[in-house]
Amino acid sequence: MDPGFRAALVTGYERLGAWAELLDRINVFPVADGDTGRNLVASFAPLRRTDLPPGGLVRALLLGARGNSGNIGARFLEGFLGGESAAPLCERAARGRELARTAVAEPRPGTMLTVFDRLAEALGHASEPLEPVAADALLDDLERTVRETRDRLEPCRRAGVPDAGALGMFLFIDGFLARRLGRTDVLRDPVERFPEAAAFRPAAGVPAASGFCVDAVVRAAGLPDDALRSLGRSGESVVSLRRDDFVKVHLHAADRDALRRRLEQLGPVVRWSEDDLRRQSEEFARPPAAQAIHIVTDAAGSMSREVARRLGVTLLDSYISIGEASVPETLLEPDELYAAMRRGERVSTSQASVFERRQHYEKALRLHGRALYLCVGSAFTGNWATVREWQGAHDPDGRLVVLDTGAASGRLGLLARAVSRRAQSSSDGDEVVAFARRAVEACREWVFLDKLQWLAAGGRLSRSGAFFGDLLRVKPIISPLPEGARKVGTVRRAAEQLPFALARLAETLGPRGEGTVLLQHSDNRTRLEEEIVPVVRERFPGAELEVAPLSLTSGAHMGPGTWSAAALPPEL
Repeated sequence: MDPGFRAALVTGYERLGAWAELLDRINVFPVADGDTGRNLVASFAPLRRTDLPPGGLVRALLLGARGNSGNIGARFLEGFLGGESAAPLCERAARGRELARTAVAEPRPGTMLTVFDRLAEALGHASEPLEPVAADALLDDLERTVRETRDRLEPCRRAGVPDAGALGMFLFIDGFLARRLGRTDVLRDPVERFPEAAAFRPAAGVPAASGFCVDAVVRAAGLPDDALRSLGRSGESVVSLRRDDFVKVHLHAADRDALRRRLEQLGPVVRWSEDDLRRQSEEFARPPAAQAIHIVTDAAGSMSREVARRLGVTLLDSYISIGEASVPETLLEPDELYAAMRRGERVSTSQASVFERRQHYEKALRLHGRALYLCVGSAFTGNWATVREWQGAHDPDGRLVVLDTGAASGRLGLLARAVSRRAQSSSDGDEVVAFARRAVEACREWVFLDKLQWLAAGGRLSRSGAFFGDLLRVKPIISPLPEGARKVGTVRRAAEQLPFALARLAETLGPRGEGTVLLQHSDNRTRLEEEIVPVVRERFPGAELEVAPLSLTSGAHMGPGTWSAAALPPEL
C-alpha cells in the first residue's frame, strides 16, 4: 500500500479520535447512549498499525469493530482500502459506499451512509490527483451533507444536532485529505462549523433505552445467506458481514442470553462484547457538572472512561498493542491484556502521535475555554515536552494550564479525582490550580509487583536481573516520583505487602487516618477485595476508599499480580 495513503489514513483516525468527546456528546441516534465517538475510535484503531499488510488490516478492522457506527465505518474502510494499490480515490470511495450499504439491514438516509454517498459522487466528478481547490469544494459538500442530517433524522431534529456518525466520518475525511495534500495546518474547526454540536448538552429526562448492544464474532464457515439474514429478526440496528470463516454481527438485543444461544447454534462464538444500553443512556442523560476550570489528564492515571465522564475529566489515551490489535488503553478490556501477558504474547505500549496530542489540546480549549492539564510525569513520557512546545506556538494567553505532576498510575488517577471534584465545588479556576499544586506535593503511591519478568519484557529491567529476582522470589515495591519510578522496598512474600502498605498509608494520612485512598488491581481484583480492602477500611475508617483497575499502560509494564495503593491527606 502506498505509504502516503497509509499515513493519510492514520491522520484521519487521529483527527477523529481527538474529537470523539464531541461525537459522544451529540450521539442521539439510533439510541441516545453517548458512545459513537468511543466506538469509532475503537473500531478504526487498527489503522495505526502501519506494519500490517492490507489483508491483515481489513481483517483487524472488521473483526474488531464495535457499535453500529463502527461496524458500518469498518465496512466502508474495507472497500476504501481494497483493490489495486494505485486505484483512484473515486473507485475506492464507490467500493466502500457499496460495502457499507450491504452491511446494514435497514439503511437510513441522514447517517454516515449519506456522507459516503456524497463522497463517492463528488470524487467521481473530480480529477485526480486531487488539487487543494477541489478538496475544499469536496469538504464544502460534505459539510453541507452533515449539517442536513439534523433534519433527516427525527432524534437529531429534536436535539438540533447533526448525526454523530456522519460528523465523525467528516472529521476522518478532513484529516485524511489534509495529510494527503500536505496541509494539516488548515483543518476545519468543528466548533466553528457546527456550533450547535459544541453547544449541545444532553438533558435529563431523555427516555432510557433498554437491552444490550452486542458485537459478536462467530466461526461459521459455509453459513447460508438466508441464515445470516435471519439474524435481523434477533434485534435492532443490525449490521452483519462475513470475513474468511467468520461472521461478524452487531445488533441491539433485548435478551443477550437468547441471542448468544442462537449464535452458538451457527458456530463457536470466538469474540463477544456487550454494553448495557439502559446504563449508557441514563449516564448520557445526566447533566454534566459545572466546573471552574476543565480538567484534562493522561489515561496513564488509573481512571476509567466511566469515572472520567462522571467527573467531567478529559482523558488522553496511549495505545496498547497485542498481536495485530492496537487499542486506546481506556477501550481495552483489562482481562484481555493480562490473559495475553500470561500466554506469553508480545505486549507493547506507544504514545499518541504529536499531531494527535496537539489535536486534543486544541479540542480542550475549543470546547471548554480554559483547562488544567495534569500531565503524566515528564520522566515517564514525552507528553510534557510536547504540550509545552505546543503552548509556545498556540496558547499565548495560557488558557491551558499545564502541571508536570511527576506522577503516573494511581497517583495521577487520585490527583485527577481530587482536582476535578475541587473544580466542581469552586468558582475560581486559579484556586483550583493552586489546590492541584498542593495535591501534587502531598499525594503518594506504592506499587506492589508480583514478578520482575514483566519489567524485563518491556525493557525496564535486565532479563538476568528479572530471572534472579524471580528465582529468589523478590517482590519489589516502587513509587512513581518526579525523577521516575523508584524502588522503595522489597518483600519476599505477598503476605508482607499489606503491612508495608498500611505503614506508609498511616504516614501519609496522619494521626487521624483521614483523607483519600485509591487501591488498584491488575488481574487480582478478588484478592484485593477480599484480603486488602477490608483491612484498609478497618484500619482507616475515616478515609474515603475507592477501588479501581490499574491503568493499562502501567499494567502492561508491571504485569499480572500487581496492585497499588495511593493516598492523599485531607488538608491541603
